[in-house]
This record gives sequence, C-alpha cells and structure tokens, in this order.
Amino acid sequence: MSRPVSRVLTLLELLQSGGVRTVAELADRLGVGERTVRRYVDHLVDLDVPVESVRGRYGGYRLAPGHRMPPLMLTDDEALAVLLGLVAGRRTGITAAAGTAGETAAAKVRRVLPERLRHRLDAVLDSLTFTTAPAGSAAPEAAVLLPVADAVRHHRPLAIRYTGSGGSGGSGGSGERTVYPYGLVAHAGRWYVTGRDLSVGADRTFRLDRIHGARVLPGTFEPPPGPGPAERVLTALATAPYRHEVTVRVRGTAEEIRARLPRSVAVVAAADDAGEGDGEGWCRVEIRAERLDWLPGLLASLDRPFVVERPDELRGLVADLADRLMDAARGTPPPRD
Repeated sequence: MSRPVSRVLTLLELLQSGGVRTVAELADRLGVGERTVRRYVDHLVDLDVPVESVRGRYGGYRLAPGHRMPPLMLTDDEALAVLLGLVAGRRTGITAAAGTAGETAAAKVRRVLPERLRHRLDAVLDSLTFTTAPAGSAAPEAAVLLPVADAVRHHRPLAIRYTGSGGSGGSGGSGERTVYPYGLVAHAGRWYVTGRDLSVGADRTFRLDRIHGARVLPGTFEPPPGPGPAERVLTALATAPYRHEVTVRVRGTAEEIRARLPRSVAVVAAADDAGEGDGEGWCRVEIRAERLDWLPGLLASLDRPFVVERPDELRGLVADLADRLMDAARGTPPPRD
C-alpha cells in the first residue's frame, strides 16, 4: 500500500474515533503538512465519505453522524474486543439480538478484516474453551429494547404487552400495562425494566423477553428518589412470591452477611433485638424459595451462629445436615438403605 493511500486510511481511522479533529492535530498524527491533510480530506469526500468541516476557533474535521463507514477500521485489540464481546454475549444470553444476529454480525466483522488479523482471531476463537454451559437465550427483541431504552432515557410513559409467569420477578400477571420506566438492568443473563405500573399503582419489575410490544407514550414523568434501578430489580427478585418464606436470624453485620448472600437471594436487615444482650449484633434474613433442601448448606456456609424462625420444616433439615456432618467427622459410615 502506497504511503498516501495508507495515510488517507489512517485519517479515516482517526475521524472514526469520534469528535472534531483540528487540522494541526491531524497533521501531527499523520506526519504531513496541513495542506496535505486538506488534500487527504478531499480524497475521502471523493469516495463519498461524509467528512464535515467545522469552523471556528476549535474547528477542524469530523464525520457526519448516522452514516455507515466503509471500510471498517479496527486495530487488532479493537477487533478482538468486538468478536470476544459477541461470543461472550451469546454464551451468557445477554446479547440483545434476536435469532442469529450475533453470529451474522461477527461474520460481517470478520469478512472486512485483513487476512492476517482474521487468521489470528480465528486462532483465539477456535482455541477458546468455556467452563460453563451456554445460558438459555433470554435476549430481548430490538423492537422492544429500543423503545424501552428511549422511554427510560427521556422519562416518558411506556405502553407494553406483557406475559407474566406467576413466578419470580415481581411482575404479576399478563396483559396491557402502562409503565413509568425507571431503568434498564441486565442481571444473570436476563434484561429487566423496573418502574411504576400505573395499572396497579405499584412498582414492578418486568423481564424484557416477556414483553411482546412496547410503545413510547406522550408526556413525561419524574423518577422518584431512592434506590437505583439495579437495587430495585435485585430487591424485587429477592422478595418475589415463592412456595416458602424463610426468616433466619444471623449473628453479624449486614455487610458481612450480604458478602455471602447477594441482594437477589436475600433481604438482610438489622434485627430489632440486634444487641441480644451480648454486645454482638444480629440481622434478620428473609429468603423466598421454591425448595428448602439447599438452604441448610447455604446457612452453614455463613460460618456464623443463626436461628431459624420459620418455617419449622427448615429446622428439621438443618438438624439432619448437622447429624450427617457429625457422622462424617466421627468417621461413622452412613446407614444402608
């Protein structure tokens, strides 16, 4: 590639990075004079690249927004970041692309890369192994995600058609809803929008993959003070209706207990009788669960004194685990069935 052509492509790469670039800055980066920079800009304009001239003290050149820019100019690190991001997004189920859009996007990126770089990136992708199975796809459709994000950003009401599950998520049943959306949250491979559900007059959390239509409505609203969207979603997940409502008192500070029990699993608060007469604090932990069999091990992993307040069934399961651990410590073989 001749040096003038190489410099024109370098100029395009500099402009693609965004913002206004002064003529002096571009001349310095390209190692040429300012007249040569202007000539290179004319070459780009002749190729139908939409370069705009910005006048004034801080003027220079920039690319017009909203245009697709061939060729795609990526450094080795940028290309690797794009492709690994697409792969990781598909593996975690968080990529907001329906069907095979993630795969076709990766294929288009690879197709415009130089052969040398394409082979090196293929070596990375072909040799990469994951330790976990791919997550089930719960990516929202672009026709849902984009209007929801627009409503969140501009504080506008949102009309949605929602299919509830009657399970976790705190969203209730199905039907048409009008929502004041507070924020978008990605958690554990799913997308959520949290906000005020005007049909019931209460805050709710909705999974975007269960929204089948979204439309921004006229008007605006003022988001309320208080917890941010992420905390609202985690609290909604932790307090969603399940088969069992568990309450346990644990000795320790809220910060120490939350380090083992994330907000999406449990609600932790200081107990009313925090002192308990021994100078050491206690917290009340509330957990909702469909099954209880996994909770004794979880509570034991806290490595702190605890008291089960409810349900009684959990006390029996904790006692059974204690007996098994005691037998294991003594070397007692388990009874035969």
